[in-house]
Amino acid sequence: MERNGISLHLDCVSAGVPEPGRQILLLHGSSYSSHEFDIDYQDYSLVRFLARQGYAVWRLDIAGYGKSGQVEDGFMPDTAYAVEDICAAADEIRRNSGQEQIDILGWSWGTMTAGIFTVDHPEYVRKLVLYAPILSGLGEQEGKEPFSHNTWEGAAEDFQKQEDGAFDPEITDSILIELFCSSCWHYDGDSSPNGWSRDVFVDNNTRLIDLERINVPTLVIYGSKDPYMNHKLLNEAFELLPEGSRVQEIEGGSHILMYEKPYYRDFQERVVSFLNQ
Repeated sequence: MERNGISLHLDCVSAGVPEPGRQILLLHGSSYSSHEFDIDYQDYSLVRFLARQGYAVWRLDIAGYGKSGQVEDGFMPDTAYAVEDICAAADEIRRNSGQEQIDILGWSWGTMTAGIFTVDHPEYVRKLVLYAPILSGLGEQEGKEPFSHNTWEGAAEDFQKQEDGAFDPEITDSILIELFCSSCWHYDGDSSPNGWSRDVFVDNNTRLIDLERINVPTLVIYGSKDPYMNHKLLNEAFELLPEGSRVQEIEGGSHILMYEKPYYRDFQERVVSFLNQ
């Protein structure tokens, strides 16, 4: 694919011929590309799990991320720009599959881009999953550079730690952490675009996802230990969302609960249960 003169990487994983209506697009977060959904270790991969359930699982790298073309200005691929990349990907999936509607799952910043896309193009979306949503601003910060500097420590910062600062082996497998961080380095290198930061690092009271404007069935799913969660807005979420929606908390899980030993299977099952209901 190409949009705005930049090549966009869109791939698809399936286990045979998907059933009609089983097309899902996964949207990555702010720091790293869509490889995050497919760490090939034991049965953690969300991509492979959904493929085994009969889905065609699509992944898009926003411009400047992963296998998509690089950008000169790291501030250019902000949230609004990413939504246009998603629209181009959705058009390609619809053409390829012959399906008018697809499911969408966004993680972290991907919940912002997925939410805005769904508000703008509800006719494209059958069901929406907002996993670890960024519902409101994370506080104002100054001096952001156009590109972030990626490090091993940065890639690993969402994994839960013990009081002594060591990763908690009861929560996350050490091999998985190594594989996750290695994949971040392999696919995204030493820098990623920072356009998202101008949208996210704003006043805490600024709403970043217009839940009341989403009119497709939506699953909001998150861990109770997610440090980015705005629980006040979450308490309001269920009343704002349309019929058939769910708001679910996984006790003990963090922002990266899809890779946490006690929680990842529960997360996978809840997602597919919602999609299949």
